[in-house]
Amino acid sequence: MIDRPPPPSSLLEIAERVERRIDALLREETDRWSAVDPALGDPIACLRDLLLSGGKRLRPAFCHWAYVGAGGSDVALVTDVGAALELLHGFALIHDDVMDGSDRRRGQPTAHRSFDDRHRAEGWRGESRRFGEGVAILIGDVAFVYADMLLAPLSPVARRVWDELRVELNVGQYLDLLGTAKGDADVTTARRIATYKSGKYTVERPLHLGAAMAGRLDDLAGPLTAYGLPLGEAFQLRDDLLGAFGDSDAIGKPVGDDLREGKPTPLLAIARERATGPAASVLKRVGDPGLGADDVAAVQEVLVATGAVQEVERRIGALTDEAVVAAKELAVDAEAQLALAELAAYVAWRDH
Repeated sequence: MIDRPPPPSSLLEIAERVERRIDALLREETDRWSAVDPALGDPIACLRDLLLSGGKRLRPAFCHWAYVGAGGSDVALVTDVGAALELLHGFALIHDDVMDGSDRRRGQPTAHRSFDDRHRAEGWRGESRRFGEGVAILIGDVAFVYADMLLAPLSPVARRVWDELRVELNVGQYLDLLGTAKGDADVTTARRIATYKSGKYTVERPLHLGAAMAGRLDDLAGPLTAYGLPLGEAFQLRDDLLGAFGDSDAIGKPVGDDLREGKPTPLLAIARERATGPAASVLKRVGDPGLGADDVAAVQEVLVATGAVQEVERRIGALTDEAVVAAKELAVDAEAQLALAELAAYVAWRDH
């Protein structure tokens, strides 16, 4: 039984500041646009509900500790940047849900499903699905714009990191779509997808952003990458396991959705390499949106029986150890070193 650490107190403190900033911004924007037309408050309220209904706030925390550990002291600035990272994450989640056709996110209906349902209930003209997806895309777009608004004070160096982060996120999303469509990603390809879709944008680039804000990207970029890349991979591997085996109440969406969508994960790639006979036939069902609870359970059994789960857990442990060692060698203050080591343990062994 894994002893799962609670969220570090420093993470909770950073999260509270970032959430207050997001709440203030989106309340102000809701009031501003509702005064133009009451209907304009609805999409912004939807974005606010999503962003304040959960989330671990890891990206703001990594940015914060790289910034403060490197000598930065402007709490208001790093809080704004943390809020921008969460707004960008909201953009990614909303668009991802449209692309995947997901019904739930963080325990509530996804943005496109919510407006689809409203269109049906009101009996409006046109196709409800297209309306819901169109509104969701716009909500994601406005989150993207709000993130940029908060980053206006950034230096050109920090801005380049932000731009690279955004490009990498979109590159990773395309690789994910392509891998899902082709259904034949091997372990190397699945790891590349995980790195660009999630790992770099969750850990490495927020760290680089914090260092750039403190004027120390040149000397810290490499050491932060030595910490961030292995931890980013461990983060995504844990997400893969939670997507296949986690508690639906904890993760906020139905368990098995990644299997129904055929997400190209290292977990699945390892199992496919090892499975033979009936087990291989079971895995061929992955990617079928009609997978029922019994089908998902059968796939789960194969993931365990092939040793894929054990291999992924071993990999998470090794990657986390690598990140912790790297954290202790960073040329940042001792408080930041400790905080980053604590974050590594939480990221690797969390249950949602």
